[in-house]
Amino acid sequence: MSERNPKVEKLEALLDQLGNFAVEAFHYIALFVIGCMVMWSAGHTVYEILTVKKFATIDDILLLFIYLELGAMVGIYFKTNHMPVRFLIYIAITALTRLLIADIQHTHKASMDLVIITGSILILAFAILVVRYASWTFPSVIRDKHSEKPLPEGKTPRPQDDELA
Repeated sequence: MSERNPKVEKLEALLDQLGNFAVEAFHYIALFVIGCMVMWSAGHTVYEILTVKKFATIDDILLLFIYLELGAMVGIYFKTNHMPVRFLIYIAITALTRLLIADIQHTHKASMDLVIITGSILILAFAILVVRYASWTFPSVIRDKHSEKPLPEGKTPRPQDDELA
């Protein structure tokens, strides 16, 4: 077998570090931009409610809840490098509830759309139960990515069962 050239190995290690740095930099910049957009949109909605509408409808309040969940999700992702799937499901439920309320307010009649939206909300609520049960039954250790504490005995650093890496 031929041995590898130490200069090539050093170059590969340097390029690997540079690539990791570039990915991390893009990751943080993208998260920061997303967080800023969520804050900008929420601020614009509040400004519009206060100046144009003079009062908040249930539709506006649910939209603010969506912004709150998005902001919390970005904050958690910044802190732990893991995205809780439950937050995405909560956002979907809130968005469907907002759609349901808007549909009822505008059409004032029962339709198959109401059944479909309500069924979708029920399925998402069931999905939250499944995810919560799975994370309770098969827990993993989630640490702050800046933490220096070692992992407990027998634990491996893997994403939480109810989270995406």
